[in-house]
This record gives sequence, structure tokens and C-alpha cells, in this order.
Amino acid sequence: MHRPNRSPVFGTALMFAAAIASGEVAAQSPAPAYPTKPVRLTVPFPPGSSTDIISRILAQKLTDFWRQQVVVENRAGGGGNIGVELVAKALPDGYTLLIGHIGTHGVNPSLYTKLPYDPIGDFAPVTQTASLPLVLVVHGSLPLQTVAQLVALAKTKPGLVNYASGGNGSAAHLAVEYFKLLAKVDIVHIPYKGTGPALADLVGGQVSLTITGMPPLVPHLNSGRLRGLAVTTIERVPELPSLPTIAESGYPEYEINSWQGMFAPRGTPGALIVRLNRDIASALKSADVRERFSVLGAQPVGNSPEQFEKHVKAEIAKWARVVRDTHMSLD
Repeated sequence: MHRPNRSPVFGTALMFAAAIASGEVAAQSPAPAYPTKPVRLTVPFPPGSSTDIISRILAQKLTDFWRQQVVVENRAGGGGNIGVELVAKALPDGYTLLIGHIGTHGVNPSLYTKLPYDPIGDFAPVTQTASLPLVLVVHGSLPLQTVAQLVALAKTKPGLVNYASGGNGSAAHLAVEYFKLLAKVDIVHIPYKGTGPALADLVGGQVSLTITGMPPLVPHLNSGRLRGLAVTTIERVPELPSLPTIAESGYPEYEINSWQGMFAPRGTPGALIVRLNRDIASALKSADVRERFSVLGAQPVGNSPEQFEKHVKAEIAKWARVVRDTHMSLD
């Protein structure tokens, strides 16, 4: 039987068609390069907060990794809601990312009746970047050395002691209101537009105390302008070994682990989320980042997107109960 002669070109075409049908070509095609331009990392709080300080360490490391500038943009306001909403509405192309935290994705869903974003539906979780303790600090001029002394003063003179926070829904707001609930004391809330301004007035003696993350506190603790009374974690912090926990100071139910993490707008391609997760996890494992985090009392995390999303959902449920029980309000 006569078989027609087939040219090499024809044979190659058949092989290519077969490869397409089997999916081999798609599997072998290189992924689009990323990033090819600067990446915007939105921090929904003013400069000087724990979130801002830790984000800038990570941004610098990613800039080195990617050979593209990672620009930190502070979009503060509304307890973090303004910056978070901007990212929720951004193009899902990997060039606009968000550092959210315990307030924006844990507390605010219960604190605000009209939240301008869906903490789950509007975002693709990438990874939790850090876990860090909060520290109960008072102004250095106050004659307080322990949590018990603080509670005694607040009960003796209700309404006299006040506390600064970075705003409604901030970690400080949550932490002190929870403490007030357990200690049954009256401590007046004075909200500021960010941790930086709140700490400035605390250091200046205009307010009595706060509970906030270690990063911005370190220089003031070292100088003696602020005095630490306790940490919020269930175990003591190696960087502050002399400070007891609030739990061991008489309130065993008290535990807060502040956290922050990277989010992308929902709709960001899955392959890009995988790439972001891999690179951020690598950055968090690097020796220099771990060392800088350690000085600030922060623990790098770098878990999977699935683990991070599970954590966020658990935090929303947990702090819904706290907001209800503390009767936290938008003052």
C-alpha cells in the first residue's frame, strides 16, 4: 500500500498539535515575569506604628529579592479602613498589596456596622508575616511598677487614668478595653490618628498609658521615658524577660497575640499568589530579617495562604465575642 511522504515540517506540526492536546505546551510555557515595575505595599496606618516599621523591613528585603522597588504607602484613616478599601478596589495584578493586621481583619468586622470592605471576600490572603506581643506601658513619671498597682489606682480614682490608642479598632483600643473588662476598671479612651501621634503624647506625659506593639516602644523603654508593666502574650517575651504577662498578673484569661499579614485583591491569579507566598516566606526566613524582627520582639511567620485564611476567619470569630462583651464603641 502506498503511503504518502510527509515532510519534517508536517511531522513537527503533528507533534505540536499533540502536545497542545496533552497540555504539555502550557506546562512548559514560562510564567509571566513578575515584577516588571515597582510594587506598591499599602500600610493602612501612619508612619511609626508597629505595622509600618515591620512592613518597611520586609519591603526592603523584597526590593533586594525582586530587583524592583517595593514602595510603602501609608494610607491612614478610619481605623485602617481607608487604606484597606483602596486595596480591595485595586487591580488584581500583584502590583498593589496590603499589610492588614488584627484590627483591619480581626476586630473591624465587628466594630464597624458599615465596613467598606469584606475582609474575606475582597482579598486573597498571601501569608501571615509576623506575630508580635503587645506591651502595657505607662509614662515614666507615674509611680506604678505592677499591673496590680495600676488597677488599684484606677479603682481608687475612676476616670482619672486614661489611655492613648492609634484610633478606634486599633490594637491598643482592643487590648485596653479587654483589660478593662477583666479588671473591672474605668480607664478613659483617647483615640489618635495613628500610633505615632498617640505615643508622642504618651511620651510627653499628656496621657497615662497604652498597650501597643514593641517596635515603636523600644527606644522609649530604653530611655526610661516609658515603663513596661506587662506583656499580652501567654508566655513572657525573651526580649523583655523581666516583664510578667498580664495573665500571670492576675488575669489568666487575658491573651492577645497581635499579628499582621500580606493580602492581595481578590481575583489575583493563583499562580501569582503562590509566587508571592514563596518569595515572602523566603524573605522572612533570611537571617537579617529574623535578626531585625527579633530586636523588635516580632516573630516571623510565613505560613500558607490556606493557613492564613483560616487564621483570619478564627480571629474574626474570636474578636466578635470580645467586641460584644466589652461594648466597644466608635467614640
